Amino acid sequence: MLFAAVAVGLAGCAPSTSGGGGDGKDAKSGTLRVWLFREVGNQPKEKVVSEVVDRFEKRHEGVKVDVQYIPVDSRAERIKGAFNDPASAPDVIEYGNTDTAGYVADGGLADISEEFRGWKAAEDLDDTARQSVTVRGKQYGVPLFVGVRALYYRTDIFDDLGLKPPRTLAELGTAARKIRAAHKDMYGIAVGGAYTYGAMPFIWAHGGALAAEKKDGSYASALDSAAAKKGITAYTSLFGDDNCPAGTCAKMGGNDTVEAFAGGKAGMAIGGDFNRQAMENGKVKGDYAVVPLPGVKEGEIAPAFAGGNNIGVLKSTGHRTLAVRLAEELAGKDTQEKLFDAMGFLPTFGDVRKKAAEREPFVKPFVDTLEAGTEFVPASPAWGRIDASLVLPGMFQQIISGKADVDGAAADAAAKMDEAFSQ
Repeated sequence: MLFAAVAVGLAGCAPSTSGGGGDGKDAKSGTLRVWLFREVGNQPKEKVVSEVVDRFEKRHEGVKVDVQYIPVDSRAERIKGAFNDPASAPDVIEYGNTDTAGYVADGGLADISEEFRGWKAAEDLDDTARQSVTVRGKQYGVPLFVGVRALYYRTDIFDDLGLKPPRTLAELGTAARKIRAAHKDMYGIAVGGAYTYGAMPFIWAHGGALAAEKKDGSYASALDSAAAKKGITAYTSLFGDDNCPAGTCAKMGGNDTVEAFAGGKAGMAIGGDFNRQAMENGKVKGDYAVVPLPGVKEGEIAPAFAGGNNIGVLKSTGHRTLAVRLAEELAGKDTQEKLFDAMGFLPTFGDVRKKAAEREPFVKPFVDTLEAGTEFVPASPAWGRIDASLVLPGMFQQIISGKADVDGAAADAAAKMDEAFSQ
């Protein structure tokens, strides 16, 4: 995502692999090199991938697949290094879905639109997963898994106070303040000024957007629209002594809010399906449940950011046909189903995800959130710069600290986004 997934020295250091590629050939034999992310507790993932590789090699005589698991923390340098040195680059990579546009702009990913159209499984991909591999109408990869956030809440605290899971964002605020009033040592809901992906649903739920795409494919910020400012107001209103004190919570990011909840210091938190283990390892084990984050009106689900990872083929590959076939198998339905069982990765195919929810009830709120409709960041290489320069956290923190009102902070953030989009 990488979850929250947003990828942001070793620059220019070529990967320590041998062999060449990208000479215009489309060899039908030889070694295919693959880079996948090394996860915490990676062995189950390796087992699933090994099965795919063994099957692929048996089906393609004279083909060997060499899989390397690279550290997530150094992925940016490794992948950029591969783009700059095609001779030592892999053929296939796993990458965070918010990096698609940037990697396309770098000239690193192959346009596989023709093969994507012929990939029968693609018919069952959800729209946001499809969007995550698409730049200006062309596909540059296949989705591997998706991750979304929902509302974790303390069942024991809710029972003690006679509360029910909130059905609207207004009810969420009311419940948070009641929890804080009854438990001064807890946040009602843990929120963070630096928690970009936890704040975005408030903007989307109020009908706002991060940016609008122009006819020429470029983007303009929409943060200063009336709808977006309603969402910004709703989110920043949760900061204060009656819920999450600004002095502490303004600096908090997503991990901080999850840790607060897992540690028993919050009645609610916005967390991902991928945060479950943190809760199970924490003080709240056995005393929490999850529901979709509600929208503005009862019955609505706030649109969540759909993070996740994709599988892409490098433009420099000398085995294009084989590389695309392998990418499709690594991200195929059978593989995604097994990766869900092995790692808890949510499938990007609607039918596979439905089966997963039937086997594992915990993921139902997240599946419901996905089915209700998710959102994504602008498919622009500028997004990486916007995210890395903390434009949205800066806006939230200006408002939370009282240094700017919503109108001023939103206008300033929109101007910074537009500057990045224009570069």
